[in-house]
Amino acid sequence: MSLGGVGTDREQATRIRKAVEGYAENIITFLRELIAIPSTSTNEGEGIRRIRLEMERAGFDVVRVDAVGNVIGTMGSGPRKILYDSHIDTVGVGDRAAWKWDPFQGKYENGIIYGRGASDNKAAIACMVWGARVMKDLGLLPDDVTLHVAGVVQEEDCDGWAVHEMITTQGIQPECVLLGECTNLQINRGHRGRCEIKVTTKGVSCHASAPSRGVNAIYKMMPIVAGIEELNGRLKNDPFLGRGTIAVTSIECKTGSLNVVPDECTIYVDRRMTVGETTESSIEEIRSLPGAEDAEVSLLTYDSPSYTGYRRTWEKYFPTWVLDEDHPLVEAGVKCAESLFGERPRTSKWVFSTDGTATMGRLGIPTIGFGPGEERHSHSVDDQVSVEHLVRSAMFYALFPRVYRQVAERSF
Repeated sequence: MSLGGVGTDREQATRIRKAVEGYAENIITFLRELIAIPSTSTNEGEGIRRIRLEMERAGFDVVRVDAVGNVIGTMGSGPRKILYDSHIDTVGVGDRAAWKWDPFQGKYENGIIYGRGASDNKAAIACMVWGARVMKDLGLLPDDVTLHVAGVVQEEDCDGWAVHEMITTQGIQPECVLLGECTNLQINRGHRGRCEIKVTTKGVSCHASAPSRGVNAIYKMMPIVAGIEELNGRLKNDPFLGRGTIAVTSIECKTGSLNVVPDECTIYVDRRMTVGETTESSIEEIRSLPGAEDAEVSLLTYDSPSYTGYRRTWEKYFPTWVLDEDHPLVEAGVKCAESLFGERPRTSKWVFSTDGTATMGRLGIPTIGFGPGEERHSHSVDDQVSVEHLVRSAMFYALFPRVYRQVAERSF
């Protein structure tokens, strides 16, 4: 697929790679400096300011931070709008002793950058910023296209919340979305949805020296926990997305002291939903378990304010989504990678959840993913990304708007 004015696929790929390699040190330095800035959900302010500075250095036409706290760099002013989404918050580091290196060092060795957020998802924003600069340098952005590159907050806490607010209240209205979540350089087109459920049992407190005088809320919860474990083996399966899953992820109780029988017990449940499963069906499955007749089962909500103070209550329901394999956006992603790297990439899905739960799941905006890093390194003490992945991802981000525009012109 040769694109007019840039030569054959090989010539085009060579030209783009050379341009990206000219900015390789910028990408590497920028990513290492981002890793050195802790930015857990709701604490992204310093990282956002650093990204804004880099976008300005890279020559974006407009750079702004919206009311939510997302940073958005824009190139072009055409009516067709593409959004690159890279969340820049991270999970915590957990036990520091489990890390072989300082998770905020941005260690760089043998072509690998290590540290919290290297794979999930700070590498993507570094590649998107400088990929956009290459796009500008080489004149690859079509005249009728606007590209928005967004560093998005609070994805780890509540995936989709911040980008949903950005699209519905902050004036960014794309016709398609490219997620930078790690895909191992393949094209991802969906993933299972999820919801977070709270289950509470009530008991009667009494002195623990005479437990028969009360009703232990923990004991009332035990058959429900066992039922959830058993339920995990008989959930729906989908040929593409795989099987739904359910797991108890936290348990707590209310008790007067360590010698008082607790009168309330609560568990929290992570439910991953495949095609055909919903929050309603997931909640009903729990309510139908032995011992759950008197339990309170409800969907959790999210209302943590962003670092700017922006707050909006959000049900912790994150829809399942799949984009058809023959959709023009998928075709554009495949053709872009194939023209640059000489082989057809796999199309697959994520095991984890992404901002696509909002862009595609809630808003119906066609969405795909292409990003540096491997999913297995996300949230791990081996968090890492290779420089080769950075280079290839920046190449992809530089060319994608042009390929998408060509495919869209033929398809729509």
